[in-house]
Amino acid sequence: MATNLESYFHMSQLAYPLLRTSGVGNIVFISSVASLIHVYVGSIYSAAKGAINQLTKNLACEWAKDNIRTNCVAPWVTKTSLAEDLLANKEFLDGVVSRTPLKRIAEANEISSLVAFLCLPAASYITGQTIAVDGGFTVNGF
Repeated sequence: MATNLESYFHMSQLAYPLLRTSGVGNIVFISSVASLIHVYVGSIYSAAKGAINQLTKNLACEWAKDNIRTNCVAPWVTKTSLAEDLLANKEFLDGVVSRTPLKRIAEANEISSLVAFLCLPAASYITGQTIAVDGGFTVNGF
């Protein structure tokens, strides 16, 4: 996982000169709801995703002077080809749906729509934020 975080940081550093020159640059990282609350995916995974959230905040502060915004999207379980096998497990799927207030799994376009919005001028005053796209999962108490 450290390699993944290093990749995020390295790619950001490589993009920085171009983003600064553009005058209106922005970066949108992808982490996970596991970075916000406990999920049975393992401590290392959650810690790595949490580090991405913190990198988002730090770069937002450091690069604001150059009009570069940095945000992060933290999805919950999403229907993708990578998740097909996991979602085929009825017990897992039922467990996820039962704990998600909207009672369904996210579609990939629901994640990408937020990413696209964060890149638009309409989001020009949003920076340093980690936004959960989770059907209410992270706010669902018992």
